[in-house]
Amino acid sequence: MSAMSNSNWSRRSLFRAAAGMAAAGTLAACGGNNGRSGGSGSGVGLTQYFHAYGEAGTEQAIKKYAKAYDKADVTTQWITSADFESKLFATLLTKNAPDLFEFHPQIQMIKSGQVADLTDLIDPVKSDFNPADIQSHTVDGKIYGVRMIDDPQFFFYRKSMLEKAKVEVPTTLDELMEAAAKLTTGKVKGLYMGDDLHSVINPMIWSAGADTLNEKNEIAYHTDGVIEGIKKMRKLFTSGHLLLGAPTASWDPSSLNQGLCAIQFCGMWAMPGIQTALGDDWGVFPFPKTIDSGKQSVYNGGWSMFVNAKGENVEAAKEYVKWLWIDQKKYQEEWATNFGFHIPPRTSIAQAATKLKSGNAAEGVRLFNEFGHFDNVGWTQAMITSLEDVFANSVRKDMDPEAALDKADTAVNRELKKLFG
Repeated sequence: MSAMSNSNWSRRSLFRAAAGMAAAGTLAACGGNNGRSGGSGSGVGLTQYFHAYGEAGTEQAIKKYAKAYDKADVTTQWITSADFESKLFATLLTKNAPDLFEFHPQIQMIKSGQVADLTDLIDPVKSDFNPADIQSHTVDGKIYGVRMIDDPQFFFYRKSMLEKAKVEVPTTLDELMEAAAKLTTGKVKGLYMGDDLHSVINPMIWSAGADTLNEKNEIAYHTDGVIEGIKKMRKLFTSGHLLLGAPTASWDPSSLNQGLCAIQFCGMWAMPGIQTALGDDWGVFPFPKTIDSGKQSVYNGGWSMFVNAKGENVEAAKEYVKWLWIDQKKYQEEWATNFGFHIPPRTSIAQAATKLKSGNAAEGVRLFNEFGHFDNVGWTQAMITSLEDVFANSVRKDMDPEAALDKADTAVNRELKKLFG
């Protein structure tokens, strides 16, 4: 799901917070039974942290689920997106730490002992989860965190604008660049991918036939195809055909809906809002091939629920996680499809989700299944930042891509040695 529409929140800022948390050393948080309540249960009190989603009804839904649980009093801290990560990780260092919190797979949290092993909860239904979701939460054979939603991201486009400009849906990065040029007219820019282009770094790498890390946790992004892609992104960035300085961040579809651009990179969560604004005048396509030998790609983001392993109520928190995110399929489908569109990570729920079976939603599911890539739990914030620096230096500042990647290699290898020896 997206973040609040009045903030420039980025999921990458959450990873920065996690990296800072891990760098600070072993966490001594001891959250748990602080006398806080708010659910209809009795006995132990649990607190869960959520960032403030932008979709209407999300806060009410999460609190409704908590109230329906009768084995504990579950309080929800609904944190505004601008300060979610800083408040979460600062609070994890105190006695007021939450018992549960949403986040993304992050190996530092696992190695520091911050998050609890949830293998026993997931094993009985493991075969019903998307295998890639299981893999992205697994370290040394143990599963940490339960995936709540999968959030594929693609390019959204205005059909009428492409038809008027006689532009076909791009399948290569070169075609995307050409389309952006033809679609730029007056106050309308051809393409919007955010100001820093960070959201398309990984898709560009995957679409070049490369990856962040290989199966041996070695650098896999430093290839000739990625270098070529960086050069193309530099040309695109300086072309004048990109929307820069938009009123809202790229996770918000307002720029596309308001006609500020013809094509926008965004997430599946935006589909209902786009449908309301544009009717049937829109479509979606994956990130195109960076090079001819590459393959189109779709980045799959999402959110997962974690249990604070340093809390006082670990078992009670695990019971709640099992009740809501394993047993309550009705709530899981509602969470995934009633507040923006997301793909349920449970196969049985995804197959039954009628709202995802037609139109662009069905096309989004198809693209997700055919071209989807998931987060690598070993790809840390320090590594993410290294590639963001490559884009900052090579795409936005015209540094030689080879030199920029060499610099990134040094930082990434340093982190890999820390984590994997």
